[in-house]
Amino acid sequence: MVNYSNKHRTGINLFLNAKAVRLRSHHNKYLLAEEDEESVTQDRNGSSKNARWTVEFVPGSDNLIRLKSCYNKYLTASDQHFLLGMTGHKVTQTLPQRLDSSVEWEPIKERSHVKLRTRYGNFLRANGGLPPWRNSVTHDIPQRTATQDWILWDVDVVEIQEKSPGNAEAESVEYLEATSSPSSASTKSGHFSEQESSDHSYVGSSPKSEGRTIYYHIADHESREVHGETEEGYSFSFKGSGVHELTEKLKEQTGLEDIVVCTRSPLNGKLFPLRLQLPPNNADMHVVVVPH
Repeated sequence: MVNYSNKHRTGINLFLNAKAVRLRSHHNKYLLAEEDEESVTQDRNGSSKNARWTVEFVPGSDNLIRLKSCYNKYLTASDQHFLLGMTGHKVTQTLPQRLDSSVEWEPIKERSHVKLRTRYGNFLRANGGLPPWRNSVTHDIPQRTATQDWILWDVDVVEIQEKSPGNAEAESVEYLEATSSPSSASTKSGHFSEQESSDHSYVGSSPKSEGRTIYYHIADHESREVHGETEEGYSFSFKGSGVHELTEKLKEQTGLEDIVVCTRSPLNGKLFPLRLQLPPNNADMHVVVVPH
């Protein structure tokens, strides 16, 4: 058994008293076990039973856990590529005849978050950007600065283990109730929404107190034409104030490396790059992302 540094091993502390947890990604979406009992995705509906993962500690180890879905299958780092030619590998639900290292995860604390590392050095990663990446979950090592935070997760303990005095058996104590109603949106694997939800009332998070909503479309890489611009498009909440900050956020949202953020002139309707500060008073914005 490899001994990791104390700095790394502190990640296990977030799970020590937990019987069940929810994992919330950098995109404010929850790790979800799909109804096909095989796929794993992300969704904003944290109140669903599918967002609940039972914690098991690996015997003989002080820094490894297993996570079991509501279908009694384990979160598994498979060796299958998510897309041919890409580095990410699929994360699935499985119930192997013999539990092996593919269902074992090492929690590593990173500030107030946790990273979940496989025995082979990859990390559980919540992907963003455009379909088929949007809402997908893989295990990978981030290669770009813009995606470094995609391997960070917040741990919401939804059920704890308590040992009663004089009773050696652990008792389950529910102490966090989901308060939102189940989402009406389908969570079936592969069903990606044309418009990303801008609802900020997801479970475990406070309502938006500041910031603006950014609505964006992506121009065609070659023709620079913008299709479907009469529709609302994708959207997200943004609390920054500068163009550079917004550009970096849009790189993260789209998965594109080199972009120019543009807006349309109210005078002639032509696109022009954003160069100055964003509009005051956190006014919502409509922008066009132009691949450079």
